[in-house]
Amino acid sequence: MNGRFGEYGGQFVAETLVGPLEELEAEYEKALADPEFLAELDRLLKMFVGRPTPITPMQRLGATENGVQLWLKREDLTHTGAHKINNSIGQALLARRLGKKRIIAETGAGQHGVAVAAACAYLGLDATVYMGRVDAERQAPNVQRMKLLGAKVRLVDLGTATLKDAINEAIREWIAHPDTTHYLLGSVVGPHPFPTIVRGFQSVIGREARAQFLDENGALPDAVVACVGGGSNAAGMFSAFLDDPVRLVGVQAAGEGKGGQGGHAAPLLYGDPGVLQGTRTYLLQDDDGQIQLTHSIAPGLDYAGVGPEHSHFKDTGKVEYISASDDEALDAFAALSAQEGIVPALESAHAVAGALKVAREYGPGSTILVNLSGRGDKDLTSAMAALQQREELRNEAA
Repeated sequence: MNGRFGEYGGQFVAETLVGPLEELEAEYEKALADPEFLAELDRLLKMFVGRPTPITPMQRLGATENGVQLWLKREDLTHTGAHKINNSIGQALLARRLGKKRIIAETGAGQHGVAVAAACAYLGLDATVYMGRVDAERQAPNVQRMKLLGAKVRLVDLGTATLKDAINEAIREWIAHPDTTHYLLGSVVGPHPFPTIVRGFQSVIGREARAQFLDENGALPDAVVACVGGGSNAAGMFSAFLDDPVRLVGVQAAGEGKGGQGGHAAPLLYGDPGVLQGTRTYLLQDDDGQIQLTHSIAPGLDYAGVGPEHSHFKDTGKVEYISASDDEALDAFAALSAQEGIVPALESAHAVAGALKVAREYGPGSTILVNLSGRGDKDLTSAMAALQQREELRNEAA
């Protein structure tokens, strides 16, 4: 591993963390060559996580968009309800190999925090999860789940009190205790080797989905779509299709849909290269390099940066990046629930909204595979309130 994706990635960290990062990289490479580790990971993915997850054809959604057949890769059906558990169980096993019994983590939507808490409970590791207070208020059920699973939840009031600030606090904690603590980073962001490790543990999504789609359809999909905040579910999904003649589309959060500053969380569409939290990547920043405020109705997408591999994919054209607004995500959230019987996470609803846009470019018989990264139980309160508020505003305007 060289830690670079073109001009992106790297290791911009305090000297204190260079040793632990080198130790982590070396242990990860040894683990990948260790049949016992791989067998244990495979056993836990089957018996604890619930893999393989299925792919599901949509009966109505998509058919109205030029007769395109939509399929969903059902990461919402994993234990704890999102793709985050794949990486959490993998890194928890790595931490155990490193002899570290204390885990710290960050979370935005809460799904990574719940996954870390569950993995640590199962493997007998101590877990502390940092979470911005704003995100904690939006994701109160997940805060309770983390506590019930035995994790300590540290609320962060600094900055915007969202995911970026939770990551900053987790990194500060790791710098203070690198010898005894493993930082279980939840997305393909941060310094090398985290982007490579997280993508590696999430690649099971793409491997399964590609084989399942070929088995069901006898051909690959015309397009594969996934939401992109930090970008871990998309990196895992896309990894199996990079050498195929398949259109890959990442969907970022357009928020209020107005562009400008503070109203969205789409650095790949509106940002510039810079350094954030140990890596060089596309960021939302001002002319002085200060990180801009962000907004998305989906806490897991409400982040000013993105994984460095996605930045490389953008520049090389390997992956196309589009956006979906809060309103479009809410429409997809409601439509998938009412028409297909599946309640998606608001993050995943952005992917569905993006897929419906892409579908309008295809004709009958075309196929699109969407990664449904998580389920929407955690978002019910905020999504229903937003839908009601939107309905009241529309009635007032009518």
